[in-house]
Amino acid sequence: MPPAARPAPGKAKAEAAASGRGGGGGGNASLELASRPPAPAAINPWDVMLCVSGTAIACENAIVVAIICYSPTLRTPMFVLVGSLATADLLAGLGLILNFVFQYVIRSETVSLLTVGFLVASFAASVSSLLAITVDRYLSLYNALTYYSERTVLCIHTMLVGTWGVSLCLGLLPVLGWNCLHDRSVCSVVRPLTKSNVTLLSASFFLIFIIMLHLYIEICKIVCRHAHQIALQQHFLTASHYVATKKGVSTLAIILGTFGASWLPFAIYCVVGDPDYPSVYTYATLLPATYNSMINPIIYAYRNQEIQRSMWVLFCGCFQSKVSFRSRSPSDV
Repeated sequence: MPPAARPAPGKAKAEAAASGRGGGGGGNASLELASRPPAPAAINPWDVMLCVSGTAIACENAIVVAIICYSPTLRTPMFVLVGSLATADLLAGLGLILNFVFQYVIRSETVSLLTVGFLVASFAASVSSLLAITVDRYLSLYNALTYYSERTVLCIHTMLVGTWGVSLCLGLLPVLGWNCLHDRSVCSVVRPLTKSNVTLLSASFFLIFIIMLHLYIEICKIVCRHAHQIALQQHFLTASHYVATKKGVSTLAIILGTFGASWLPFAIYCVVGDPDYPSVYTYATLLPATYNSMINPIIYAYRNQEIQRSMWVLFCGCFQSKVSFRSRSPSDV
């Protein structure tokens, strides 16, 4: 085309725009819109709070795991169980962080399903480890004379294998097909878990809670009986006897009350809730359940003077021998 016959640039653009308004132009516009990347999903503030909670949980329990692994003296059955609890809570915290990342970055149903199974296994191991610690405390009081025997070590190892074996199986159930990815009608309040799956998990929690409640009642009876016998051997009941007994019972009440207040609302809602209910109800009951993993290190680890001493040595490196620490047994509550 000669230079004189070529349309001006502005005219060419106008003709192209006019042709785009015709019947063939609509297809070009739709293709242009389809080629644009999808808009990013709005971030749910509840998911942010769960991620923050998971970060705090992971940091707290990572310190406990590092201390127990670092200190050769913390190899007794009690600290092995505390290490199991801290490991489970650490994995749960990491699972909450990964769930947030995969939900807003990768957006894959398969990856989300793996993350949910990972969270189920981690929290199940945490709750089961709490039961194992309760059993250990009961045995340390009920069989005080034979507690530090090989039989106790075998019992602890058996409980650990059972705890993590059952938890792993519960976590694998949704991954192996017990999910509602292909049938939304069977979904529970916790997608992609099915109603029957969360019912099984809730029933398992109620059973563990009842067993723990029974064991802690028995522990309270033993503590009160031992304190009373010691006071009678001294031929009088001192005020310290009542103070020590009250303190022990109060500590047990705090332990069990914290556990129940954290998990009971979520377990109950999983049974009575409907998937059509607003998701805010699920978040409002799930978030307090995660706080239990945040409180566990404070109750079971940081209050223990052996761990306090190990923390002092590990982080300060200036432990002074003149500071006295009293070694505590599992029965110290």
